[in-house]
Amino acid sequence: MAERNDERLTDSGIEIRPLYGPADVAAFDAETRLGTPGKPPYTRGIYPNMYRGRHWTMRQYAGFGTAEATNERFKFLLDAGQTGLSCAFDLPTQMGFDSDHARAEGEVGKVGVAIDSLDDMHRLLADIPLDRVSTSMTINSTAPILLLLYQLVAESQGVDSKLLSGTIQNDLLKEYIARGTYIYPPRASMRLITDVFAYCNEHMPQWNTTSISGYHIREAGSTAVQEIAFTLSNAIAYVQAAVAAGLDVDDFAPR
Repeated sequence: MAERNDERLTDSGIEIRPLYGPADVAAFDAETRLGTPGKPPYTRGIYPNMYRGRHWTMRQYAGFGTAEATNERFKFLLDAGQTGLSCAFDLPTQMGFDSDHARAEGEVGKVGVAIDSLDDMHRLLADIPLDRVSTSMTINSTAPILLLLYQLVAESQGVDSKLLSGTIQNDLLKEYIARGTYIYPPRASMRLITDVFAYCNEHMPQWNTTSISGYHIREAGSTAVQEIAFTLSNAIAYVQAAVAAGLDVDDFAPR
């Protein structure tokens, strides 16, 4: 009888053993310190009690066609129990093209909502209580513009910008590495990123100013190790750029 080979490898060549037991945990702890929840190296979670104290924010990625259609979808999801929003923008919006631009033809309202103006943003967020709902916006090159439109809509609702919570992706280096929706040269892009850090620190302190992303890099063909390496390298570059711009790391890094 042929001997069975139980070796399993991920597509990055990383071994997955058939069984992990106490000895593996002990070896891991000896090498890297397993630690406790909420403390470095955060191998057991970033919060002391993780999600036993409160539920995580539940949000489904949504956005298609017009601002009105997406607003209807947002309200449906909130009524169904979602506690936050995650907005997908169409490719022209991501690239800074108005919907009537020649290069936007064929892409308007596909795989995301078309937002060209403050009026569009008003219609996208109509009757949604922005002081009680956090919003994630997957947007990079035009992130500063979309964030400002969001802030202006909130202020028109009487909501102080300091109460707004949410996230913009604002991860331009990843766009250069893997995805391609960049507009400005790298140095100018980094300046916009650090300007957003500074602006939100003063005006929108509860807003997450970047979501440093690795999955686009992975989907572009990297291995798991390369995905982590590029993502952490991008994070280091953003911190270095912000410090070089005169920002205190303790002011911007928590968001």
